[in-house]
Amino acid sequence: MQRTPRDVAAKPGPSAPAAPAASASATLQIQLIPASAEGALDAAEEAVDLLLESGRAPGEVLVITTGELHPWAAHELSFGEASYWAQHDTGDDVFYAGAAGLERAAVRPVVVVAVNGGPGTAAATALPLARARAGALLIVCGDPQEINSVLGTGV
Repeated sequence: MQRTPRDVAAKPGPSAPAAPAASASATLQIQLIPASAEGALDAAEEAVDLLLESGRAPGEVLVITTGELHPWAAHELSFGEASYWAQHDTGDDVFYAGAAGLERAAVRPVVVVAVNGGPGTAAATALPLARARAGALLIVCGDPQEINSVLGTGV
């Protein structure tokens, strides 16, 4: 299934460039894109667009939200969990999941996390799991202080 156009495409995302990548290990790079909880999803969408424009295959990208689901995920879940997760398993396109479903998600080369609210512990729970699912690059969009407190200073 192809990505559907989104209503937020006309809204400009945060203009701050991604911070220089910091190595979490010899192979995983972590990038932080500062954004408010309200702007984190737009920042994540912008990051995905840049990844795809730079040549990343859509199936290499997993997008996680800590608060409200991405509109694509909410739409696809309306057809039932079996068909939603079947799309994940085929790995043909960018896959959008909520933090609650992250344990079920497979490793993908790139994981983009939108820290867009949710329960107070959402980021603390989701970020370590997202880090484990990221094969080469973890991009986190959200409040830098909150993200650094979970992933470590200097991200």
